[in-house]
Order: sequence, then C-alpha cells, then structure tokens
Amino acid sequence: MTQSLASGKILIDRAGPVTTVILNRPQARNAMDNETAHGLAEALRAFAGDPSARVGVLWGAGGAFCAGADLKELGGGQDYFPWAGSAGGPLRAPLDKPLIAAIEGHACAGGLGVALYCDLRLVDDTAVFGVFSRRWGVPMSDGTTVRLPRIVGQGRAMDMLLTGRSVGADEAVAIGLASRKVARGTARAEAERLAATIAGFPPIAMTSDRRSAYESFDRDEAAAIEREMELSLAARRREAQTGAARFAAGAGRHGSFKE
Repeated sequence: MTQSLASGKILIDRAGPVTTVILNRPQARNAMDNETAHGLAEALRAFAGDPSARVGVLWGAGGAFCAGADLKELGGGQDYFPWAGSAGGPLRAPLDKPLIAAIEGHACAGGLGVALYCDLRLVDDTAVFGVFSRRWGVPMSDGTTVRLPRIVGQGRAMDMLLTGRSVGADEAVAIGLASRKVARGTARAEAERLAATIAGFPPIAMTSDRRSAYESFDRDEAAAIEREMELSLAARRREAQTGAARFAAGAGRHGSFKE
C-alpha cells in the first residue's frame, strides 16, 4: 500500500524492513516547493520513528531525482525555508537509520543536497549532479557546503561549488560522490535490493558503526576512537558472541558473505 503526503507530492512504499520515499513532482523534475519539503520531512520522521523500518530508499519519480528548490515558487515571491538549517527541515541531521539515494537524471542544486544527505548514492548513467543554482544567485541552504567536502574532498567540492559545472555518473563514482553505478532504469530496484541486504545484518553493530563514522568528524582521532569503543559496547554484549559462534559453526565458509 502506498501512502501519500503533501497533496501526493511525496509517496511512501513499504516492503518489510525497507521504506521507499518517492519525490513525486515529475512535471517539475521533482523540484521541491515548500509543501513538498515539509512532506519529505514528515516522511523521514515517520521512517525514523517506525521500529519495523530498518533501511530507507529515496527516489524521484519520472526519470529525475530532484532539481532542487522550486524556483518558480521562489520567483513568485514565496521564500523557501532552509532544508538543513531549519529546526524542522528535512535535511537537518542524519537519521539513526541508513538511507540510500536511488538517482536517475538530475540531482542538482538543492537536489544535490538531498542526495548528500543519504548514506549511499546509487546512480544509473543518466545521473547528473551540479550546483546549477550558481547561475541564479540562489545559495545552498541544504547542507551541501558542509557535506560535499566531507564526501569528495575540499578541492573537488570547491570545483563544483564555484563553477556550477555538471558531474555525470562515471565521474561521480570516480570521485566518491556516487557509491556505485547500476544499469539504466534500475536505480530504485537496485537500491531497494541493497537496502534489504543491509536490513538483514545484525542491526546494533551496523548502526553503531554508522554513527561512529558520522560523529568522528567532530572529534580528534583519540576522542573519535574512544567514542567508537563506547558505541560498540552494546553490539559486543548482544550480537558479537552470537555472530562469532555462527562463524565457528561453519557459516561464511570460503569467504562467503551471504550465509
């Protein structure tokens, strides 16, 4: 069953532990007006608060991921709220669960920020990233200037931020902006397949490792390692011995990762 939010501009599909959130304004390349942005925030809060939802997928309907903020709305005198800087913004802070972006077509301007908010980005060969709002004088207020350098490095981030140039799928994979490339038209299906795989792992260790990776940016190396140890305690007590026993009993023979 599909849930509809924001007058149908946001859709939510659930399949077991995987929740797929769909940007559904294909006529506008899924550019987000204020209603859509609030709907996305509501959808992500619902995903975060659902104990049965383990991994999320974010996808844009109609062959585009997200073309950023709706400039027609902005040009008509309607200001937009910062998606990352606002208390209720959809991109305010990382979720406590993994989120995968399935990217086909444009992920530009604020749409780039939406993609960067996700933990992983799967692309097909139609994917295009870019700070295309550079030409219109619209600044980034979606976390891009913070998250992009952390993902691709300061030099590559400055190249994208200052020039507004486009980055295609192959270059995105090469510089680490995209996690992996899939066959054309399969981004959503492959992202959902990957999400199901991740959802099948013991959750405590996976989520604690993810959290440690994010929190390490705000700490020096020694403090970050100390925090890693703190976060690992629950998994060590509740999952590690069980998993080690399965290995000792023969699971994962010959390096198999599927058992």
